[in-house]
Amino acid sequence: MSAETTPRGVGRRRLLFGGAAAGLGAVAAAGGHLAGSRGFGQGSTELERAGLDEAGSNGRQTVPFYGRHQAGIATPPGAYAAFVALDLREGIGRDRIRSWLRMLSDDAAALTQGEPALADSEPELARNPARLTVTFGFGPGLLAAAAPEMAPAWLAPLPAFGVDRLEDRWSGGDLVLQLCADDPMTLAHAQRMLLKDSRAFAVVRWVQPGFRRAYGTEKAGTTMRNHFGQVDGSANALPGSPEFDRVVWGDSEIPAWLEGGTSMVIRRIAMNLDTWDELDRRGREESVGRKLDNGAPLTGESERDEPDFDAVTGLGFKVIPDYAHMRRARPDDPRQRIFRRGYNYDAAPEPGGGVSNAGLIFVAFQADVTRQFVPIQQRLDKLDLLNEWTTPIGSAVFAVPPGAAEGGFVGEGLFS
Repeated sequence: MSAETTPRGVGRRRLLFGGAAAGLGAVAAAGGHLAGSRGFGQGSTELERAGLDEAGSNGRQTVPFYGRHQAGIATPPGAYAAFVALDLREGIGRDRIRSWLRMLSDDAAALTQGEPALADSEPELARNPARLTVTFGFGPGLLAAAAPEMAPAWLAPLPAFGVDRLEDRWSGGDLVLQLCADDPMTLAHAQRMLLKDSRAFAVVRWVQPGFRRAYGTEKAGTTMRNHFGQVDGSANALPGSPEFDRVVWGDSEIPAWLEGGTSMVIRRIAMNLDTWDELDRRGREESVGRKLDNGAPLTGESERDEPDFDAVTGLGFKVIPDYAHMRRARPDDPRQRIFRRGYNYDAAPEPGGGVSNAGLIFVAFQADVTRQFVPIQQRLDKLDLLNEWTTPIGSAVFAVPPGAAEGGFVGEGLFS
């Protein structure tokens, strides 16, 4: 109805409210119909019939903060993550760092258990931790200021690799906080609280949000998929196994820098989905050496099958090519293993770029970066077909201290 045909005395406000009332009436009528035909209001809902959780039980799940090892490493990964790197403010020395780490630890311990931070202005947002974990990693700058004599030899930027196109905005940092949870609101609130704790001590260097499948989408323990559709992390040792403990926490041959600690490498890897789309399915599988449908090696039937790198086709070609990613990543030396715990990212396309700006926040834990991570990366740098579609644009190395005892704080060993 135009302004010319609107009856006298019927103003815009009346029309708006009249329309809203009509809409509400329609919704009420539809609701009544649904209630009568689908059992609403009769002790059973469509969500219950579908087997979906209405109780919010996952929101109340917690992961212990205190312990021999920090949470967020052997812990089953949360659906969402935020990696926050900070740089120390000028003049922040050993005593101030100690106060900062205690404050961060106290608030992280509270938030992971569904309790508000000390100066939490929105305590309601802390009530559902949804398996929140907070993991601390120390960069070269923090250890140089707090305990230079304790810095491991490998705590430095990685060697230059030919495939790297590193950007400062995704690299380095004096301290990193890895926050993981099954709920993005929980994650955002925890990040804000811990950054409030940090204002007097450090400035944000970079923040990288990441994600996996949402909680309940797949069976617990399912290996994640990356943007290429590939199962990502099939070769990982299982947390709690002797092999996992050796790879991550070290042993007498390759010890960790501190007992109960480990190292963390974070690599931001851009994935060119626009050109990946041009590759056929066979080419995609050969590039990594695994089947897309279930992640099995091209010589196997299930994801965890041991690959046969000597198998050949009827024409004499290797079933798993020498340039396949899994062949290049698989070490001949069994000591060269890592535990990967990555997350996908998906950002807005760059101006004038393609239709995607996505990739992988590749996170690797291992006792010794130089002896475990670097040799693998050197092989991938030399020959890996996936290099055609992937480009590392960020890189950082951190020393991960052991967990804290209740009443203590993460990094307390630096000040003993």
